[in-house]
Amino acid sequence: VLLAAAVCTKAGKAIVSRQFVEMTRTRIEGLLAAFPKLMNTGKQHTFVETESVRYVYQPMEKLYMVLITTKNSNILEDLETLRLFSRVIPEYCRALEENEISEHCFDLIFAFDEIVALGYRENVNLAQIRTFTEMESHEEKVFRAVRETQEREAKAEMRRKAKELQQARRDAERQGKKAPGFGGFGSSAVSGGTTAAMITETIIETEKPKVAPAPARPSGPSKALKLGAKGKEVDNFVDKLKSEGETIMTSVGKRSTEAAKVLAPPVNVESVHMKIEEKISLTCGRDGGLQNMELHGMIMLHIADEKFARIRLHVENEDKRGVQLQTHPNVDKKLFTAESQIGLKNPEKSFPINGDVGVLKWRLQTTEESFIPLTINCWPSESGNNCDVNIEYELQEESLELNDVVITIPLPSGVGAPVIGEIDGEYRHDSRRNLLEWCLPVIDAKNKSGSLEFSIAGQPNDFFPVQVSFVSKKNYCNIQVTKVTQVDGNSPVRFSTETTFLVDKYEIL
Repeated sequence: VLLAAAVCTKAGKAIVSRQFVEMTRTRIEGLLAAFPKLMNTGKQHTFVETESVRYVYQPMEKLYMVLITTKNSNILEDLETLRLFSRVIPEYCRALEENEISEHCFDLIFAFDEIVALGYRENVNLAQIRTFTEMESHEEKVFRAVRETQEREAKAEMRRKAKELQQARRDAERQGKKAPGFGGFGSSAVSGGTTAAMITETIIETEKPKVAPAPARPSGPSKALKLGAKGKEVDNFVDKLKSEGETIMTSVGKRSTEAAKVLAPPVNVESVHMKIEEKISLTCGRDGGLQNMELHGMIMLHIADEKFARIRLHVENEDKRGVQLQTHPNVDKKLFTAESQIGLKNPEKSFPINGDVGVLKWRLQTTEESFIPLTINCWPSESGNNCDVNIEYELQEESLELNDVVITIPLPSGVGAPVIGEIDGEYRHDSRRNLLEWCLPVIDAKNKSGSLEFSIAGQPNDFFPVQVSFVSKKNYCNIQVTKVTQVDGNSPVRFSTETTFLVDKYEIL
């Protein structure tokens, strides 16, 4: 049975100790203080015994990793457990020093508890320990991303409503009437007279039947959201949050929540709204050459008002890469082929209301290197015990603007942090997952190339596969909706679009 696991100094001072059976503090301190005196320098042992316990230990620079076991414990199993304990410590501590161990003591204790339960070894390896202690939750990430989006949208709507109220006050002043009292806006809130009462009453009464509650939970000044709200806009606002919530749920596992901030939908969403979304899956070789690139795109149509349900979309396709287009079965294919217009086969029928409908999708699959939007060139070269790594990016498609770009380079485990030389942008070192994340807020035609240099102990193969993630408001294939017209009378209809270009997989193997 394993009684305790401890990291102590060569003098026997305990830095971290985790007991797996009932033991007093004085007892454990006494056992650890006695440990250095029992060691015989002349023998190459990894254990030492007393009348009551056995110490199984491993030196780690100026410290000892010590397991205190009973005398009838299986020594082979204890040595295997000791090796696992010794491998866990560099995972959390960059240097094997007393202050570093003390700083990460709770991380170590949580990891120790995953290795041993009630004195007996658990059947776990280092990767499992790392996973168990991280305790990452996909559902929590989704919830946080949706909540951030809702808060951001509520703030944008609040600002817009505040501008409307200020405009109403200015218009009232121009007409020589007293400004309406909105509460919290100075002396005008105290008394507005009969004119102010009439204006306020008109604003509230005319819109009262259409007011919808704000979906977020703002406090204080956000009460202005309820004044002068137009029914269509508020309904769109709620639908927009729902639709974006669905979008985040499908993609949040593959990109960070910062991406949601970049892809904020347009503030003014019209009754006819389109979402153009593309996803790319790309695999390159480290020595150049595109193994496979696949891109899927779709136009989703959302109509919020029944009077705009019988419409046609005028599509402009300037793509020269050989994209395969496919329309929805209910869309008139002949009309699309002849005039690049999306309309229903039966012109008398209407598009569905208050729901996202996919009307056109496209696909591009290629192994042509010139089609790669962002090339990554990684050069690891050995120099003595270390490896110097040079990595650079170049934007091939200059019309694109990539936001929140993260280039992730794997690192060897247990060798500490990399030494950064030159860098364009910023970096994050994740010691838990042994990753170096190279972060670039924007890559566009003005900032189309950059490089990073660092050195660390390891072999060239340790730094692959390199993974890339980004988001963009410009799509890769130049397919856009330029005009929307009604079927009857061919009159133009106001519409809004929301374009996103996301990464499904982007690897350099």
